[in-house]
Amino acid sequence: MVFGQVVIGPPGSGKTTYCNGMSQFLKLIGRKVAIINLDPANDALPYECAINIEDLIKLSEVMTEHSLGPNGGLVYCMDYLEKNIDWLQAKLEPLLKDHYLLFDFPGQVELFFLHSNAKTVIMKLIKKLNLRLTAVHLVDAHLCSDPGKYVSALLLSLSTMLHLELPHINVLSKIDLIENYGRLAFNLDFYTDVQDLSYLQHHLDQDPRSAKYRKLTKELCDVIEDYSIVNFSTLDIQDKESVGNLVKLIDKSNGYVFAGIEASAVEFSKIAVVAAVQEKYMKEDENFDQND
Repeated sequence: MVFGQVVIGPPGSGKTTYCNGMSQFLKLIGRKVAIINLDPANDALPYECAINIEDLIKLSEVMTEHSLGPNGGLVYCMDYLEKNIDWLQAKLEPLLKDHYLLFDFPGQVELFFLHSNAKTVIMKLIKKLNLRLTAVHLVDAHLCSDPGKYVSALLLSLSTMLHLELPHINVLSKIDLIENYGRLAFNLDFYTDVQDLSYLQHHLDQDPRSAKYRKLTKELCDVIEDYSIVNFSTLDIQDKESVGNLVKLIDKSNGYVFAGIEASAVEFSKIAVVAAVQEKYMKEDENFDQND
């Protein structure tokens, strides 16, 4: 049984940075990691990938040959990948013995709540290769600073969860930068736990653009609360403790933590050591700065 993550989210949410940072962290605690780049638009990779979709199809060539824009080109590429799933399966098989898999998908959100080809690719791999995957859905934390954008992020997260039908974790990425976008209307817990959304209504009414859609917004918020399945974890990819907490959550969701109890216990102890070492050096740096 092989474990891994399906990394998805809108453009700019930090998927590629996440895959790079997460792979480094997992290697630090003793896992062999393979990154599979399935984003044909991602031509400047900061990490070394074990499999690259550009070896199968290139977005630039698709756009030129078929006179498509970027969005249409990505849909075509995913459809082509679905039809050539044997290529991806053959590439993955040598990695199944001892690797943890990170799938870096495109940022076109329609692929994960509207079109079926990306889901079909994932489901075929799960069935044929006996994979245990968790969808890690990244959302830029700055959306919390705008009530309208936050509601949109909730709807996207809910739609994606229902469409993919995978173990699913929503993540507010770049949480370390959230203060740069001004003071939040509520405590961070309000946004991570998706508490009573009626409190957002007052803030939405302050915006003339949102006020005219008040009834629609209320109905959408009611849908989100009726399902009551959306919440968020937070992530600062440069903070080892933050990454470690997320890894524990992912491991529980896809069953990795139960696959080898002893090995998992050793890894979690390494996570604690890594966090402690980071905290120690951060304090030493602070003392050094103060002495200077």
